[in-house]
Amino acid sequence: MSVGIVMLVHTALGRAEQVARHWAAGGCPVVIHVDRSVPKKTYAAFVDALSDLRQVRFCKRHRCEWGTWGIVAASQAGAEMMLSEFPDVRHVYLASGSCLPLRPVQELIDYLAARPRTDFIESATTADVPWTVGGLDQERFTLRFPFSWKRQRYLFDTFVKLQRKIGLKRKMPNGLVPHMGSQWWCLTRQTLSAILQDPERPTYDTFFKRVWIPDESYFQSLAKLYSGHIESRSLTLSKFDFQGKPHIFYDDHLQLLRRSDCFVARKIWPHANRLYEVFLTDAAGAMKKTEPNPGKIDRIFAKAVERRTRGRAGLYMQSRFPNPGWENGITSSPYSVFEGFSDLFEDFEGWLAKATSARVHGHLFAPDRVEFAGGQSLMNGALSDSAALRDYNPRSFLCNLIWNTRGERQCFQFGPADIQDIAWDFVKDPNAQVSVISGAWAVPLFRSNRNFADIRKDAALLQRIESEHLNVLRSPYVKAKVRIWTMAEFIEAPMEPLQTILDEIGNRSLRRLAEVPKMVDLDGFGQFLQNLKNQGMHPYLMGDFPVARDMPNAPQSPRKPYLVR
Repeated sequence: MSVGIVMLVHTALGRAEQVARHWAAGGCPVVIHVDRSVPKKTYAAFVDALSDLRQVRFCKRHRCEWGTWGIVAASQAGAEMMLSEFPDVRHVYLASGSCLPLRPVQELIDYLAARPRTDFIESATTADVPWTVGGLDQERFTLRFPFSWKRQRYLFDTFVKLQRKIGLKRKMPNGLVPHMGSQWWCLTRQTLSAILQDPERPTYDTFFKRVWIPDESYFQSLAKLYSGHIESRSLTLSKFDFQGKPHIFYDDHLQLLRRSDCFVARKIWPHANRLYEVFLTDAAGAMKKTEPNPGKIDRIFAKAVERRTRGRAGLYMQSRFPNPGWENGITSSPYSVFEGFSDLFEDFEGWLAKATSARVHGHLFAPDRVEFAGGQSLMNGALSDSAALRDYNPRSFLCNLIWNTRGERQCFQFGPADIQDIAWDFVKDPNAQVSVISGAWAVPLFRSNRNFADIRKDAALLQRIESEHLNVLRSPYVKAKVRIWTMAEFIEAPMEPLQTILDEIGNRSLRRLAEVPKMVDLDGFGQFLQNLKNQGMHPYLMGDFPVARDMPNAPQSPRKPYLVR
């Protein structure tokens, strides 16, 4: 009693010959089906190359196109020849030309000999199938699919829509319950012969010829009718990516394949010379005689899928970049945004850099140029201080800056005079820490030596911009850590906010502030705000500031401050 191998071959015939010889040398008869799309000359040469092996046969050829009946017809033809010409075969193992035995053939023979009545075929109802990606579940059985999904996609989709529209549905023949699973099975002679010799086979074949991807459902459904003991798993290691495409194994997957303890793996790259050399000539000496357990490497594949689909945090790649919302984090590491601090404190950037050892930039999104720390014109990753290059894609500029300087905390200034397009990006970024002193933009105007009419015009514009920006910061979609103080409440007790900011940046060596930044002279600032109000511009974002002034027709008494509200 032995195990028969049915091989479906359509490419890399040289590797298929190598594997067929390996199976035959292990005592397994082999029936090979070669896709009819392979040229006759190439096919003849392949047959001639294996003509010295008496236990190798070639069955009737069918055209095998993905998702069509041809693959099932090829499997039927190979299985029928195997059962008729090799009466000692107990189990029939369906494999492809890209499959590679991972363990000695004798181990597979012994394993199946110990389970003479067990059919190994993945078989689950459509309701229990989680792996269909971008396809049809129940509808692949209830609708008709006469067109090729690959070659006739327009006709395929149009005919599906038409059937849905008119409500055209088919019923399973003889009350058959549809099941799905991997096409790579290993069935006993009893089960397989029952399927192929069933008097109702023409009915089943006619039905499944119009099922989509019937190689994943024909044997999987019919085996349930005849098998006495099914183990719903495949003995072939076959992994698929998030798009439903099979993973291809290369030379550097050698140890991974060994860890799986599986008998056969698919799909092997034809040029993986090391894999073919090790597993076909080394007798797989490093493999343990244990139960196949592909689940041992599922975690590695899950990580590979996650890396491919999500990528590394804050690093954009081709598969994600064109798709909004696919990013694995907008940026790669935490950073801080300060609004109004450099207006209120003298040399705030220098003080913060000294207090935190972070890299503190000026206004990265200033209209005229990028104000990198220390006045640099270039930053890590060859980022230029050109405003035109930055504004081509402000979000990518910020992401690149954080990525290229990862490991070093970045801080930068922002305000209503800056380019506002970037605001929503850092506001929705959980890595951002945003600290705002609202109304501080008025301090440079207060200290400037300009005509008051021009100051009033700029103040009105800046206040409108900051008001809109504050609405963004208070949006329910905010993911950044945001703190907002009015200028009036901040200057009443600046020590506590500054200490909180430093603690969040993470300078553990600085217990308490020993040196604080110097605040600019605000003497007369309240009167400045009153003057703006007198000119028709109501400055409300900076809070209440006292204004000292004389009251007309009032008795002489010590002056009291009045609040601008």
